[in-house]
Amino acid sequence: MDQQKIGGFLKDLRLEKRMTQEQLAEQMGVSRRTVSRWETGNNLPDLSVIVELADFYDVDLNEIFRGERIMETMDTELKDTLLQAAEYSEGIRKKIIKRMNLLFICGCIAFVFYLTVLFLEPEQTSDLFDFIKGVSLGISFGMVVVGTIMTSKYADRIVEWKVKHKIISE
Repeated sequence: MDQQKIGGFLKDLRLEKRMTQEQLAEQMGVSRRTVSRWETGNNLPDLSVIVELADFYDVDLNEIFRGERIMETMDTELKDTLLQAAEYSEGIRKKIIKRMNLLFICGCIAFVFYLTVLFLEPEQTSDLFDFIKGVSLGISFGMVVVGTIMTSKYADRIVEWKVKHKIISE
């Protein structure tokens, strides 16, 4: 807490009410010198007095502790920023889910293709046939590994790394 800032804010609030330090001191049941110390930032009022001041000046306690008014526009800007960040995160999440679904479908198709080739294997196989069988099994296995990693606790770290290295566009 910045005592100087709080003191200046208390002074501004008093002046908005067009009161002297003596009048405020009388209202709060303290001396004029005490009010002066609050406003210069040498001392802070007790918590019970701060609550009374907040009621008297019709301000929030957070405003007194911050030493400034909390504007609705500031809150609106913060909310807008948070909404934009949430939308961005949701967009990245949707991209990743879409890619994972596509990879899963490709893996399933490759596995079905592998099983088909395995059961329909001709008596004499060629190098091309063995290559196709190996590739389809490799794709299937690869998709299982990628799916396992992306649904594990390490997925968020991978996504952060991709964003950091601009692999996932904004």
